[in-house]
Amino acid sequence: MSVECDVKRAIDTVRVLSADGVEKAKSGHPGMPMGCADYAFTLWSRFLRFNPDDPQWLGRDRFVLSAGHGSMLLYSLLHLFGYDLGLEDLAQFRQWGSRTPGHPEFGHTAGVEVTTGPLSSGLASGVGMAIGLKQLAARLDNQDLFDQRVFVVSGDGCMMEGTSHEACALAGHQKLDNLVLFYDDNGITIEGSTSLAFSEDVGQRFAAYGWHVIRINGQDVGQINRALTEALATRGKPVIIIGKTTIALGAPNLQGSAEAHGAPLGAEELAATKKALGFDPARSFVVPDEVRALCAGIVTEKKAAAQTWDRRLASWQSARPEGAALLEALSQRRVPSDILPQLLAAVPAKETATRNSGGVIMQRAAQLVPALVGGAADLNPSTKTYLEKLGDFNPQDRAGRNIHYGVRELGMGLCSNGLALLGTAIPFCSTFAVFSDYMKPALRLAAIQKLHEVFVFTHDSIFVGEDGPTHQPIEQLAMLRSLPGVITLRPAESHEVAHAWAAALQAKGPVAIFLTRQNVANFTPDQVARIDLAKGAYVLSDDAGFEVVLIATGSEVPEALVAAQTLRQEGRKVRVVSMPSWELFEAQSAAYKESVLPAACRRRVTVEAGSTFGWERYAGPEGLMIGLNRFGDSAPYKKLADEYGFTAARIAAKVKAYLA
Repeated sequence: MSVECDVKRAIDTVRVLSADGVEKAKSGHPGMPMGCADYAFTLWSRFLRFNPDDPQWLGRDRFVLSAGHGSMLLYSLLHLFGYDLGLEDLAQFRQWGSRTPGHPEFGHTAGVEVTTGPLSSGLASGVGMAIGLKQLAARLDNQDLFDQRVFVVSGDGCMMEGTSHEACALAGHQKLDNLVLFYDDNGITIEGSTSLAFSEDVGQRFAAYGWHVIRINGQDVGQINRALTEALATRGKPVIIIGKTTIALGAPNLQGSAEAHGAPLGAEELAATKKALGFDPARSFVVPDEVRALCAGIVTEKKAAAQTWDRRLASWQSARPEGAALLEALSQRRVPSDILPQLLAAVPAKETATRNSGGVIMQRAAQLVPALVGGAADLNPSTKTYLEKLGDFNPQDRAGRNIHYGVRELGMGLCSNGLALLGTAIPFCSTFAVFSDYMKPALRLAAIQKLHEVFVFTHDSIFVGEDGPTHQPIEQLAMLRSLPGVITLRPAESHEVAHAWAAALQAKGPVAIFLTRQNVANFTPDQVARIDLAKGAYVLSDDAGFEVVLIATGSEVPEALVAAQTLRQEGRKVRVVSMPSWELFEAQSAAYKESVLPAACRRRVTVEAGSTFGWERYAGPEGLMIGLNRFGDSAPYKKLADEYGFTAARIAAKVKAYLA
């Protein structure tokens, strides 16, 4: 049998394995893997650089299946190309405890670079990966050795999602010629033909973004080879290959139909498919010997190429010890063990907004942590997150550590996820707290993937003031706190901000830091000495025999301290607790939590300028929650504080009435 015949047989093997997996699971999406098998196998066999013996090999290209519902395509390829994924794993598709979940999951299956499923999220994270690869090569001053690419596969749904506009417009603007996108243009969605709701010319749209556009028959191997060769030769532009395909190609009665998108083919149609493709209808999960041999030969070549690259890397490391040291620091995302005292030394002495002190502290953090990179959604002057003297990432300066995302909050969040997935950065991104709503899918995916990145949300309460209710966050803290795996921090003043950044840089997953627009008073030296943000909550001010506990966060902590003094002057005994993080507090021992919030003290008051949703757990059944369960108003922030009861005087009055 000729090599061409073996390749055709291998492509059909991907089709049949994918259909087998979906059929056995009795759920899934066979159509996309069957339709994309030609492109995907060609890419993996001839162009993609990888090493199945080392899935995290530094020299690898990244493959992103943005159309994550077609996960059996990726699992079949991983199996055929020698990754630790057996036929028995393919047969456990979508089952409890299997290594082949319904959508690809980063950190769960070797060879999966990113968790995908929400359409276009993988594409946007792929853009972030491409930015990170360009940045890495420039910072190490070696574009020849560090010339890796990102290959993304997307479908019609990805093209419809607004995320693709945000991310791909940015990619075109940045001239990311290390990004190759295959658009599986099969013309089918769940409801039927894409013509029901989608009629734009995707190629013209991407050309307007500044992409190089190639149109092919996506199931013609010759055209695919030529397109990928052209893509790799293209300079100064990302590339989109628009491949016209037939969904579920090979299924005699269902190919080209919506019925093949999101349901098993059915026993009869699967048998007919196998017969039409020359497979035994009575057997499942079979890889023909000639396909095994073909793939084994390809894997041998891939491993040899990886060894050659590793030798080049070792030679460069010997010749460039400074570059090697930087690569090690980036790959380990190294943070100094004394990061906290270093950041505390940068705290501004004067009273200021926590966004301002956060900006100052970030400058010191960037000096200490080479992996810290990121940017804002066109809000650096307001969020104070610009890294001074560290350059702007752009086509003329790929080493710049500041990334200008433009007004693209969701695209920014998903690109930031891609930077984190790359493994050589601790990315941050920033916007106003209220616009975290735009970023929810990115935040959720960061949490699912346990990505170490920092989300900086400034203008964190109604004290945004005159901009009014559209810009005043109310429920956003509750939203972030509801996300499993996200650490949400709302520091009270500048020293707590330093503690917050130290905690964020040393975290194991995503961290959200909420910072103020308005000035807040710094703690006294005695209070600074009490700070224990790493435990989530701590006693900031205390009276022996206290009768009430005031629990506050962020800018309400200084007001609670003054309110406590007012109450003490009237003979009340008060404990004040700063609680910058629910999540960190909940991670503490029962004994520590009892020491801060004794069960015996049932008179508790929570104070936060936002929704009271969730505060019941700390206020208790007899507690008082001072918050805001309505949208705000446009007015100067001091007027809002008085009207809504967040001044020290108003807090003291409410507590006094509560205790009466």
